[in-house]
Amino acid sequence: MKDDAQGPIQKAYTAAGLEPLTFHELRHTYASALINRGVPLVFVAQQLGHADTRMVEEHYGHLCETAKRDAIRTSAPRIFSQQGKSVEAEPEPPSRSRKRR
Repeated sequence: MKDDAQGPIQKAYTAAGLEPLTFHELRHTYASALINRGVPLVFVAQQLGHADTRMVEEHYGHLCETAKRDAIRTSAPRIFSQQGKSVEAEPEPPSRSRKRR
Protein backbone atom coordinates (compact mmCIF):
# COMPACT_ATOMS: atom_id res chain seq x y z
CA MET A 1 0.00 0.00 0.00
CA LYS A 2 0.93 3.64 -0.33
CA ASP A 3 2.13 4.14 3.26
CA ASP A 4 3.62 0.68 3.88
CA ALA A 5 7.15 2.07 4.02
CA GLN A 6 6.39 5.00 6.31
CA GLY A 7 6.44 2.99 9.57
CA PRO A 8 9.91 1.48 9.03
CA ILE A 9 11.22 4.82 7.72
CA GLN A 10 9.90 6.59 10.82
CA LYS A 11 11.63 4.09 13.09
CA ALA A 12 14.89 4.47 11.16
CA TYR A 13 15.04 8.27 11.19
CA THR A 14 14.00 8.39 14.83
CA ALA A 15 16.69 5.87 15.82
CA ALA A 16 19.27 7.81 13.78
CA GLY A 17 18.23 11.12 15.31
CA LEU A 18 17.31 12.61 11.94
CA GLU A 19 14.49 14.96 11.02
CA PRO A 20 11.34 13.27 9.73
CA LEU A 21 11.32 12.44 6.03
CA THR A 22 9.12 10.61 3.58
CA PHE A 23 9.74 7.73 1.21
CA HIS A 24 9.49 10.20 -1.68
CA GLU A 25 12.29 12.30 -0.16
CA LEU A 26 14.48 9.21 0.15
CA ARG A 27 13.74 8.27 -3.45
CA HIS A 28 14.60 11.80 -4.62
CA THR A 29 17.83 11.80 -2.57
CA TYR A 30 18.80 8.40 -3.99
CA ALA A 31 18.20 9.50 -7.59
CA SER A 32 20.08 12.76 -7.04
CA ALA A 33 23.04 10.92 -5.52
CA LEU A 34 23.21 8.51 -8.46
CA ILE A 35 23.20 11.36 -10.96
CA ASN A 36 25.80 13.30 -9.00
CA ARG A 37 28.06 10.22 -9.06
CA GLY A 38 27.82 10.11 -12.86
CA VAL A 39 25.51 7.11 -13.19
CA PRO A 40 23.96 7.15 -16.68
CA LEU A 41 20.36 8.39 -16.75
CA VAL A 42 19.12 5.13 -18.26
CA PHE A 43 20.34 3.28 -15.15
CA VAL A 44 18.80 5.87 -12.82
CA ALA A 45 15.51 5.54 -14.69
CA GLN A 46 15.63 1.76 -14.31
CA GLN A 47 16.32 2.07 -10.57
CA LEU A 48 13.28 4.33 -10.20
CA GLY A 49 11.09 1.98 -12.25
CA HIS A 50 10.69 4.26 -15.27
CA ALA A 51 10.45 2.86 -18.79
CA ASP A 52 12.77 5.53 -20.20
CA THR A 53 14.75 8.60 -19.13
CA ARG A 54 12.13 11.29 -19.80
CA MET A 55 10.93 11.62 -16.19
CA VAL A 56 14.49 11.56 -14.86
CA GLU A 57 15.54 14.26 -17.33
CA GLU A 58 12.52 16.38 -16.42
CA HIS A 59 13.03 16.18 -12.65
CA TYR A 60 16.80 15.84 -12.37
CA GLY A 61 18.08 17.44 -15.57
CA HIS A 62 19.52 20.40 -13.67
CA LEU A 63 21.87 17.99 -11.87
CA CYS A 64 23.10 16.39 -15.08
CA GLU A 65 25.13 19.37 -16.28
CA THR A 66 26.94 19.72 -12.96
CA ALA A 67 27.57 15.97 -12.74
CA LYS A 68 28.87 15.93 -16.31
CA ARG A 69 31.30 18.79 -15.64
CA ASP A 70 32.54 17.13 -12.45
CA ALA A 71 32.98 13.75 -14.16
CA ILE A 72 34.99 15.32 -16.97
CA ARG A 73 37.22 17.19 -14.52
CA THR A 74 38.00 14.07 -12.50
CA SER A 75 38.26 11.67 -15.43
CA ALA A 76 40.12 13.84 -17.93
CA PRO A 77 43.32 12.30 -19.24
CA ARG A 78 46.47 13.23 -17.39
CA ILE A 79 49.98 13.50 -18.70
CA PHE A 80 52.70 11.93 -16.62
CA SER A 81 56.07 13.54 -16.33
CA GLN A 82 59.28 11.52 -16.27
CA GLN A 83 59.42 11.87 -12.47
CA GLY A 84 56.13 9.97 -12.22
CA LYS A 85 54.14 12.96 -11.00
CA SER A 86 50.89 13.65 -12.74
CA VAL A 87 50.15 17.07 -14.12
CA GLU A 88 46.94 18.37 -15.63
CA ALA A 89 46.93 18.39 -19.40
CA GLU A 90 46.67 21.93 -20.69
CA PRO A 91 45.66 22.77 -24.24
CA GLU A 92 48.41 24.25 -26.33
CA PRO A 93 47.82 27.86 -27.35
CA PRO A 94 47.12 28.30 -31.04
CA SER A 95 50.21 29.02 -33.09
CA ARG A 96 50.25 32.48 -34.64
CA SER A 97 52.86 31.51 -37.23
CA ARG A 98 50.71 28.88 -38.99
CA LYS A 99 48.65 30.05 -41.90
CA ARG A 100 45.22 28.60 -42.54
CA ARG A 101 44.33 27.42 -45.96
